[in-house]
Formats: sequence, structure tokens, C-alpha cells
Amino acid sequence: MSIAVTGTSGHLGRLVVESLLARGADPSQVVATARTTAKVADLADRGVQVREADYERPETLAAALAGVDVLVLVSGSEVGQRVPQHRNVVDAAVAAGVSRVIYTSAPHATTSALVLAPEHKATEELLAASGVATTILRNNWYTENYVGDVLGARESGELVSSAGDGRVASASRADYAEAAAVVALAAQADGSAHAGTVYELSGDVAWTFDDLAAATSEVLGRPVALRRVSPDEQRARLVAIGLDEGTAGFVVALEGDTRAGLLGETSGELARLLGRPTTPLVDGLRAAVAQG
Repeated sequence: MSIAVTGTSGHLGRLVVESLLARGADPSQVVATARTTAKVADLADRGVQVREADYERPETLAAALAGVDVLVLVSGSEVGQRVPQHRNVVDAAVAAGVSRVIYTSAPHATTSALVLAPEHKATEELLAASGVATTILRNNWYTENYVGDVLGARESGELVSSAGDGRVASASRADYAEAAAVVALAAQADGSAHAGTVYELSGDVAWTFDDLAAATSEVLGRPVALRRVSPDEQRARLVAIGLDEGTAGFVVALEGDTRAGLLGETSGELARLLGRPTTPLVDGLRAAVAQG
């Protein structure tokens, strides 16, 4: 009855494995899969099974999922490639006889106008059609997504945003990872636990970018001001500092989604799964900055 986690050389997947171990999982019954297994070799030293799994190479997935009962499918990081990659994993999970897939999705993926939602919506549809029991964890924003802004403010003394008065109900990656571990361990112990459930996970507090500036000031120990700009001004600024047009447009689109309120829901479901409050913004930023 093993639990496999994909993408463990990435931030979230690694934290899911760490949370499983911290919550008492038998390391020999935890499978950490990664495209490059050398990056997670230290987990093998702790008794975890380390297996190669490349979303784009189906031949690696069959062996990676052999004997797996519960699979935590951490969504791929390559925008535009997620659907075929995830299809490969879902097909391999079906072939391997996996009894539960836990997928890290996006807020209100099937109905939201969020720029990231369509690939997650398509993946949820793939899972629904697969016949495998699922649990969908629709993760809101990660606090760590703003570390770059914090580090930039260390020199400039300002945050620049076109998100207006939009709010973000972020939580730390560790919070979301622990929730995945909670669900996976429950599913391992009881095949009906969390089956067919869709969780809208978010931080307890929906903060504004004024709040982000205040938190950044506290973390850095220096005054940080928020400079509000228009979407066009933000796009031009990002291109001027070296981003390509596509990336700059993507960032501006995300800030537009934030401005529209698509990231501001505070459902309380993450805290309920964790049995504790989610990590406050300033604490999450401080920990992330300290980790570099």
C-alpha cells in the first residue's frame, strides 16, 4: 500500500514527501518520483523508494507506478504542456492499478477565468474519465510566488503592481504540501477517505498588495512602498527589465486575474485539513527569503 509523489525534485513535490515522513509514513512505502533522480538521492538514503518518472516519457511511468496504491500527482510546471504530460501519468496510473489519484489543481479550475485554469480543467476531466477514484486539491496561490518581488524591493524600496485592490488568499507551499500528505495518508488507511472530494484550498487571510508591501517591509527591515501602475505600464516595465513579451504578458494577465478577485477566496478548507491556521503572509515570506 505505497504512496507515490510525482515531481519530487520540485518545491511542492519534495515538501509532500517531507510531510508524509513527518506524519509517520513508513519510508519504504513512500515512492518519490522525479525526472532526474540524482536530485532526490538523499531521500533514498532515508529509506524512501526513488524512481525515475518523466511526464513526457511514458515508458518511465509504468515502472514508476508499479505497486502504487495512492498517487499524488503534482501538476507539471511547463505551461502549455501540462495536458499531454498529465494524460501520460493518468494513463500509466490506470494501467498500474492505482486506486486513488490526488491532483494539485487551480482555484475553481472548471469554471474560473483564471489564465492558468484551462490546463487544470482539462486534467480534471481526464481524471474523471479515467475511472480512478480521485481527490482534487485546488490550490490557491503560493506565498513563495512573491519572493522575487520581496528581493527586488530590498534594493528599490518599492513593489510595483497592476493588481489594484485585488486580494490574494495565499498560503505557504508547506501548507499545501501538508494537506496533500493528510489526504494521501487517509486514503491509504481507508479507501473511501476523501474519495470524490474537491477541495478549494486557500490561506485564511485574503491580503491586498498594500498588505504585501507592509509584510515586505517587516521582512526586510526597511520601508517598502507600493507603486500602482496600469497593465500597459507594467508590461512595458517588465519588458524593460528583461522579460520577453510573452512572459511579461503572462504576468500582467495574472495581475489582471488578481484585480478581478479570482484569487481572493478564503474557504477555510486548507486550515480544516491541516487542523491548524495557515501560515501568515509575513511568516511565509520570511521563511522563503531565509531559504534563498
